[in-house]
Amino acid sequence: MDLGLKDRVYVVTGATRGLGNAAARELVADGAKVVITGRDEKRVADAAAELGPNAVGVAADNADSASAGRLVAAAREHFGGFDGVLISVGGPAPGSAADNTDEQWQAAFESVFLGAVRLARAAAAELGEGGVIGLVLSGSVHEPIPGLTISNGLRPGLAGFAKSLANELGPRGIRVIGLLPSRIDTDRVRELDALSPDPEAARAANEANIPLRRYGTPEEFGRTAAFLLSPAASYLTGIMLPVDGGARHGF
Repeated sequence: MDLGLKDRVYVVTGATRGLGNAAARELVADGAKVVITGRDEKRVADAAAELGPNAVGVAADNADSASAGRLVAAAREHFGGFDGVLISVGGPAPGSAADNTDEQWQAAFESVFLGAVRLARAAAAELGEGGVIGLVLSGSVHEPIPGLTISNGLRPGLAGFAKSLANELGPRGIRVIGLLPSRIDTDRVRELDALSPDPEAARAANEANIPLRRYGTPEEFGRTAAFLLSPAASYLTGIMLPVDGGARHGF
């Protein structure tokens, strides 16, 4: 099936590694052009070079209020258009409700929550009919994840924002979708497993709770993201799609 991605232009944040990078790879593989971002200038440049001529890197921090406008402008400047954005941000600091500091909450709110809201608003102002705004959230939208209290607090709020935005933008033909990855085999998930006294046992226990009995691959997540961002998914909006191997059992 042709997803209709050829020559469409997307901004993908947090795309130097992990889920953002996996999504950018699949978009480019299907003919799209991407502006990828990350906070480290060299890593952004290296990641863009690996993706090839249909990618350009822009060093940007989601917590910077000027980043949103810069990224949309970069898409138009380099590729002559702007069709959508995938907002992927690094996970906030782990910890419990008792352990996480005000400073950790504030930093995570600025980058994970408010940064995503700013970029979504900037995209909404620039997109036309057929445009799409995607947010990479987490399974914590539905169920809290032990040891990730800040994420448990912020991700569900972003899901609510995304659903509200979908209602507001629907009459303009602009879609808003959320992806809820769970145990995808990325550096971030391996780092979380490593917090356990026995990382291998922690992984085995997690896999036992997944109907497919394994962690997902970044490529599997990337293909799902590319489809949802593509014109082939033109009648999907306001949804929060678990990408979790069935861990939520369809509920």
